[in-house]
Order: sequence, then C-alpha cells, then structure tokens
Amino acid sequence: MTDATPDDKKLYAEKMAKVQTARSKMMAKKTVKKGLIIVHTGNGKGKSSSGFGMILRAIGHGFPCAVVQFIKGSMFSADRQVLQDRFSDICQVHVMGEGFTWDTQDRDRDIAAASRAWEKAKELIRDPNNRMVLLDELNIALRYDYLNADDVAEFLLAEKPEMTHVVITGRNAPERLIEIADLVSEMKEIKHPFRKQGISAQAGVEY
Repeated sequence: MTDATPDDKKLYAEKMAKVQTARSKMMAKKTVKKGLIIVHTGNGKGKSSSGFGMILRAIGHGFPCAVVQFIKGSMFSADRQVLQDRFSDICQVHVMGEGFTWDTQDRDRDIAAASRAWEKAKELIRDPNNRMVLLDELNIALRYDYLNADDVAEFLLAEKPEMTHVVITGRNAPERLIEIADLVSEMKEIKHPFRKQGISAQAGVEY
C-alpha cells in the first residue's frame, strides 16, 4: 500500500482492527491444555526435521524430552548429534534402528529392533517428567508390520501422561494413528532434486 490514500489506510486499519477483535474472542475460548499426539506423515521432505525442530523448541522452554529413532539410527544425523553433544542433560536420545529396511534384508532382525525401540519408547512416554517424546520413523515400522498400529494407539490412549506430547514421524501413517492424533500434518512432495536432477543427499539439508 505504498501509494495508498489516507482513506485507504483508514479502511485497512479498520479491517485489521475487526480481525484482531475476532481473533481475540476466538483465542479467549481456547483454554484447554493437554499433551498432544502429533503425526507428521506424507511423501514429502521435512517430517523428521519438523519433529527434531519441535524437540529443540521444547528444550528452549526447559522441558525434559526424549528421542527414539526407529529406522535411520545407523546413519549420521546432525540433528541428533547436536542434541547428544549439547543437550544431553535435558534430552535423552536413543538410537534403536539399524538402517533402512533394504539395508538389513532381515525381517526378523528388523522386527526385533523395532520391538526394542518400542519398549524404550513406552518407558520414556510413561515417565511424566518427559514433556515431549519424538518417535522418529515409527510409521515406517508400522507400515512394514514390525509393530501393531492398534497396540501403539491403545498404549498412547491408555498410558500417555496427560501433559506429555508425543510426536510420530514417517510416511504412510496408519489410519488408526491418524484417528487418535490431535494434530496430523502431511508433507507433500512437489519437487525434489534427487528425483528430477539427480542431486545426491547433502549435509545440512538431508542430514
């Protein structure tokens, strides 16, 4: 509105004042606080990155938190490294995965690894001291039936402490998790340098 007239500016200010009033009324009704079940899924990039970003935000508030990696644990992750190097006093990190499913080529081994990771996840979630627990790539373990989605959902509904947030990442989130979640975001791939341009994974972007 660089060329706006005084009347234009007045109308704009009045419009924004109405928006502010409506927004304030809406926010005044939002008084419930609870721990959320949050799912980041979809075929686009950013699911784990978003999860780690939320963990860092929780750390910024001084909240104890924890991370369990179900699949990509054997790969280097700068997100994970900075938590281990600088925030180990407030954030537990448990690397339970052994790599992508096509790397191990052993279903029994993958199931065993996922089961160990889920047991650790349950232990961390049950601890009310942990305000946020990230279950990175849990959806992948569920997709391949290494774990049972109904069992995971029922545990979260029955045993998650009231104020604990649980963040679950990975593509192909099962319908049962979507059903019980408070917040579900779908990352949609529109363009990817790996597919269209043959560009490899790069430090600071993928890991």
